[in-house]
Amino acid sequence: KASLDSHGYGMSSVRFICGTQDIHKTLEKKIADFCRTDDSILYAACFDANGGVFEPLLGEMDAIISDELNHASIIDGVRLCKAKRYRYKCSDMADLEDKLKTAQAEGARFIMIATDAVFSMDGTIAPLDKICDLADKYKALVMVDECHSMGFMGKNGRGVVEHCGVLGRVDIITGTLGKALGGGIGGFTTGRKEIIELLRQRSRPYLFSNSLPPSVVGASITIFDLLSETTELRDRLEENTLYFREKMTALGFDIKPGTHPITPIMLYDAVLAQQFAQKLLAEGIYVIGFFYPVVPKGLARIRVQISAAHTRENLDTALAAFGKIGKELGVIK
Repeated sequence: KASLDSHGYGMSSVRFICGTQDIHKTLEKKIADFCRTDDSILYAACFDANGGVFEPLLGEMDAIISDELNHASIIDGVRLCKAKRYRYKCSDMADLEDKLKTAQAEGARFIMIATDAVFSMDGTIAPLDKICDLADKYKALVMVDECHSMGFMGKNGRGVVEHCGVLGRVDIITGTLGKALGGGIGGFTTGRKEIIELLRQRSRPYLFSNSLPPSVVGASITIFDLLSETTELRDRLEENTLYFREKMTALGFDIKPGTHPITPIMLYDAVLAQQFAQKLLAEGIYVIGFFYPVVPKGLARIRVQISAAHTRENLDTALAAFGKIGKELGVIK
């Protein structure tokens, strides 16, 4: 509200014309400081950040090696780039190394490895430490999308780069202000100063999209201040996640192992996933059944997302409903 009163509702402009206020620069510095990088650049959404990061940096003489389960925004961004494209099996370091060797043997000038930090359908975490080791070995750049991890993964919420101990080793980090960082809109890219400067000059979604509204920018500044001051919400989320995962496993559900708040309840059948979700809604629990083409055929699931706002009573209510419907539909005994 304070930012709305002091800076107005909207900018009616892109950043480089008259869409940059002092608070936009303040937020970019807050993001860079939090991520321990040189500089950052704001976008209307992280889809734009990912869509606008590859084409300005890489050309026909270069190569991009992308994880097969990367988000659609990375896939689309890679398609816009003229660099040669390779795809490696999800988090498979042997396959990644094979692709690095191939790209190097085929004479790539620059090589960039692109990966999600957390794969959103599975809640699984990319092995960034091993990826960075391979990048060092083959002199490749590393680009990481922290949309599903920034704000709560790692000891201080700095994402999987912190969780895996690779702060300072990742060249480019993208993220969103629309998930853990407030749930509004907006995205960002952060990294080395020379990379961010080049994106300001050449990244088309940045150059030709309206600036983020001041109210969103002001709220986001407050969020990064909170993250820098305390880990209370992050710690509560971790406790809630561990509690829910342990109880669901004890009930007999098939869930993908891990510690991420995204908890996939594997049902494997598309019709069953939809029926399960509908029956849970009747019990007051809102979830979505995921099935092809969102996930591969035969891997339908319900994806639960745990929040720091959930109370223990909320979680117990959800667990009771899952147990009831699971038995009713023959998913558990």
